[in-house]
Amino acid sequence: MKTKRIENERVNVITLGCSKNLVDSEDLITQLEANDVDVRHDSNENAEVVIINTCGFIDRAKEESVNTILEYAERKKNKEVERLYVTGCLSERYKEQLEVEIPEVDAYFGTMELPALLARFEIDYKHELLGERKITTPAHYAYVKISEGCNRTCSFCAIPLMRGKHISKPIEQLVTEVKELVKYGVKEIMLIAQELTYYGLDLYKERALPSLLDAFCDIEGLDWIRLHYAYPSKFPLEIFEVMARQEKVCNYLDIPLQHASDKVLADMRRQITMNETKELIAHARKVVPDIAIRTTMLVGFPNENEEDFNTLCDFVQEMAFDRLGVFQYSHEEDTTAHDMEDNVPPEVKTQRANDLMEIQRDIALQKNLAKVGSVCKILIDRKEGPFFIGRTEHDSPEVDNEVLIDASKYYCRVGDFVTAKITDAEDYDLYAELV
Repeated sequence: MKTKRIENERVNVITLGCSKNLVDSEDLITQLEANDVDVRHDSNENAEVVIINTCGFIDRAKEESVNTILEYAERKKNKEVERLYVTGCLSERYKEQLEVEIPEVDAYFGTMELPALLARFEIDYKHELLGERKITTPAHYAYVKISEGCNRTCSFCAIPLMRGKHISKPIEQLVTEVKELVKYGVKEIMLIAQELTYYGLDLYKERALPSLLDAFCDIEGLDWIRLHYAYPSKFPLEIFEVMARQEKVCNYLDIPLQHASDKVLADMRRQITMNETKELIAHARKVVPDIAIRTTMLVGFPNENEEDFNTLCDFVQEMAFDRLGVFQYSHEEDTTAHDMEDNVPPEVKTQRANDLMEIQRDIALQKNLAKVGSVCKILIDRKEGPFFIGRTEHDSPEVDNEVLIDASKYYCRVGDFVTAKITDAEDYDLYAELV
């Protein structure tokens, strides 16, 4: 059922969860704006219509999504909001349950139901906008989703339930999209997907990420290309060769490894062993000596014992990753791990996560101290307080190190590259002066 459009109504799109959700919200905003809808993103201003793009990945993310829906449902009861729509992963996975428990929402939509959501505004999906996107990040960088869905069978992961099977976007379409972004000032793109290295297998019958990277490198005006969410099993080693050969491809790889204990890896269905992982990391560092490797680990998986966790700690210490994040296991229904007993107590999960991050904090500090005196190319992201804040090619926005430059001594323009010398370091920050 369509809802009559009200002239001059304002729409607020609220995005929860990961950068992949952010891209979906940007596509939605682009479609709405192309039809002259007054739309904002994560705005504090009052809006007649609110669209919440939810995350359903782990318990904490689901809780945030539900709480946000409840908050705006209450606002709707109080006549502060006229219409409320919910989309995204939580809505895809729990639509029927949510419709019963939070009936104040006018309609729930799944992850692939953008045309149905647009129909609520009496808008048809504009296919001619393919490749165009209104970004909500700072103007000089953007996330580019190269595929949707995932064919992996990790026992703990519910993403395939919410995003479906892997579907790659054609190289030509992605090149068009990135050229459009560059035309409007984007200098850096972060390639994202549920599984980056699987790219192209469905379209080209081979892993085509190296070909895609080469195509992006031919785009004039694009300076940095960054790789996120690469799966370690059957990793296409040609990616490291492209990284070493192409200056625009940042010496950076986000490769979630999840664990090091062979027993836990097998239970997780990760299709790789600790020794195979070590060989992969060693190969990466041999081909690209300056590579920064970011990874994430999952602690508290069912039956993870002290020996398994100590193996993980020793592995992290030995590998000395440049960047590392830790998640606590969340027992997700309809995953194969849900058939196992969630038998690691919450307080043990928390302690293990804290212990692992303490190990990483020491590693990060030592790596940062080793950078003091070096000269780096820095991309300036923003001015905050007394500092201009930027990043090296080894750092992705919001999750990695930042470089702080004293604004009382130096002037930098946001979105520009500068050359700077690292003068001091903390565990997760660097300080620099312009050269």
